[in-house]
Amino acid sequence: MIEPPRVFVSYSHDSAEHKCWVLDFATTLRNRGVDAILDQWDLRPGDDLGHFMETNLASCDFAVMVCTRNYVQKANAGTGGVGYEKMIMSAASLTSISDNRVIPIIREKGEPATPTFLKSKLYVDFSEDSEMEFALDELLRTLLDAPLYEKPEIGKDPFRPLQHSRPDRAADGVHSIMVAVAKMLEKSANEYVSYIDLLTVTKFHKFTFERYLRVAFDEGLLFPNYNGAGQIRTVSVTDSGEQYLYDRGIISL
Repeated sequence: MIEPPRVFVSYSHDSAEHKCWVLDFATTLRNRGVDAILDQWDLRPGDDLGHFMETNLASCDFAVMVCTRNYVQKANAGTGGVGYEKMIMSAASLTSISDNRVIPIIREKGEPATPTFLKSKLYVDFSEDSEMEFALDELLRTLLDAPLYEKPEIGKDPFRPLQHSRPDRAADGVHSIMVAVAKMLEKSANEYVSYIDLLTVTKFHKFTFERYLRVAFDEGLLFPNYNGAGQIRTVSVTDSGEQYLYDRGIISL
């Protein structure tokens, strides 16, 4: 059995509301297969704060830094717990976690968005609650080593059309939806599939499902059919969608 990745969650105690959000965030990580380390359940009154930070940062697979304006200010000033973590993260003695495993996430946008010692790093944007599931999906793909796309092998056909060149993998949300649609149509006499049934079969969170489904619509692979209330009732495969299924070997002639 593969061990879940250990992830240290660093944040500043800005407010009770922010602490609650971080607690929900770390709990969600654990629910989705990540061994999240958080002071709110791993640290008790009387424990040594420095030892807790140093031990867990040194033993984790990833460190996720929850950036807010206050976090950035404290880290840049080198004050408080965040300042101590900065010192540890910058220390040469911290060799068990590589530099590319420190991941900033933006909970509150500011200028700068991240501390100076993280300014060159790509971050995941968690500042918009309406985009939370999409941001979480992006972070989890990194933590669980399940990228949306993987680098394709060098092919032997230099004249393959551009529109059919995007790499695919099972973890691609659009690819998963197209596979599900093909399987559902195989067992049906209809030329469409139910929106509700497709959501159930793909097992995505509803928000994640709708995001990938919109991408499939935008790319012209699927076409939505609406009911009288303007809600998507069924989904049909377009000509481009059929070509996608053939090109990816999902169905064969």
